[in-house]
Amino acid sequence: QVHLVESGGGLVQAGGSLRLSCLVSGRTFSSYAVGWFRQAPGKEREFVARVSKRGSGTNYADSLKGRFTISRDNAKNTAYLQMNSLKPEDTAVYYCAAGENLRTIDVSNPTNYDYWGQGTQVTVAS
Repeated sequence: QVHLVESGGGLVQAGGSLRLSCLVSGRTFSSYAVGWFRQAPGKEREFVARVSKRGSGTNYADSLKGRFTISRDNAKNTAYLQMNSLKPEDTAVYYCAAGENLRTIDVSNPTNYDYWGQGTQVTVAS
C-alpha cells in the first residue's frame, strides 16, 4: 500500500506563491510517476502537472505552463508543486497521485493513477 500526504496549502493573496509538498510512503517512491490535480467546488478534477519516476520528464496543463513547476526529490520521497503568480481561479483542493505504469499519453486522466492523497486546500484571495 502506498500512502500520500499533501501539505503546504493555505490562503494567499493574488500574485503570491505557494509550494505544495507530497510525501509518499509505503513502497519505493521512484517506482511511481507523480501527478498533481485540483478540484474546485462544483467542477471536475483537473490535471495540473506530472513528473516522471526519475524527475527527468514533466507535463503540464497548457493553461498553467509558466506559472507552475513540478519536481521531485527521490531521496526525500517527496514531490513538489511550486505555484507562482497565483490567481483567484487557482482556488481549489489540490491532490497528488502516484501511478506505477503511467504512459505519457495517460498522464492527464485521473483514472490512470493508482494512489491518491487526501488533498490540501489552496485559496487565492483577490
